[in-house]
Amino acid sequence: AFLGFVEVIKHLPFIKKVQTDVLKLVEEKNIQTCVLIDYPGFNLSIAKKLNVMERKIIYYISPQIWAWGKHRIHKIKKLVNKMLVLFPFEETFYKNAGVDATFVGHPLIERINNYSFVERNEFFSQNNLDVQKDILLVLPGSRIQEVAKIFPSVIEGAVAVAKKFNLQVVVGCSSNIDEKTFKKLSREKDYLVIKNKSYELFKYAKLGIIKSGTSTLEAALFGLPMVIVYRTNALTYFIGKKLVTLRSIGLANIIAGETVVPELIQNAVNTKNILNECSNFLSDVSFYKSVSEKLKSLKDVLGNKHASKTAAEIIIASINEV
Repeated sequence: AFLGFVEVIKHLPFIKKVQTDVLKLVEEKNIQTCVLIDYPGFNLSIAKKLNVMERKIIYYISPQIWAWGKHRIHKIKKLVNKMLVLFPFEETFYKNAGVDATFVGHPLIERINNYSFVERNEFFSQNNLDVQKDILLVLPGSRIQEVAKIFPSVIEGAVAVAKKFNLQVVVGCSSNIDEKTFKKLSREKDYLVIKNKSYELFKYAKLGIIKSGTSTLEAALFGLPMVIVYRTNALTYFIGKKLVTLRSIGLANIIAGETVVPELIQNAVNTKNILNECSNFLSDVSFYKSVSEKLKSLKDVLGNKHASKTAAEIIIASINEV
């Protein structure tokens, strides 16, 4: 997947080639039902061609048109036979527009429930963490372009917070990000990098500074108070701001219907603001606990503990109807 309008334009030749290859395969194998998953820029375009080919289209993980591009609901109504959504308000949104939609629950719930955690002391020992200090978790994104834009400002703010409240800064990342990348982006050295252990970090961290995206919802389900941060290409942000109709960018805030945790966007992502927002949590125990409880309650909103199974059953039933 490619992030932002500018980034997508750069990769259009590759995207077009993949679309051509997929359509060729559908034709050669005589595939009658196509399940499109996420990635609306690619999938809505290919859905138009599949519709001309008279294929049945099931879409799993809805495009977030409720946030931007609401006009595309009419296009989706024409192209998609069945929409499977992750959030209850999405089902309402689509049904009101006449789209056959079903809320199946969010797969994060079952993923967390089935995860085998390493115990706190063992986890700290394995990763050379100080058991006497709480963790300030920094998640700057899972893609190089995200990290490059966010990490320099965020790590400076995180180190300032850690010094003030005697915390240890841990940068969580996926295996595709080289640790050297962080060193190239900032001169700060007072942090540890831990790869592929985000769930333990969510569970054992005191506070998070997390890039807007799915990770903020994961953190919320663990009840981890956080500061949501987001920076992108200036042109991408300008275009997005014109299109987005929601007040919040963080999934936790969107699902809650209120600003439960603070959001810092573009130039607001700086040391001063990060220090101020983190201090609000770390200086007020009752405020910290109330936010944590509100975040945990989102698990009840997302409901179904077997989202993937539910989605699969609906897809199989739909295929058998062809």
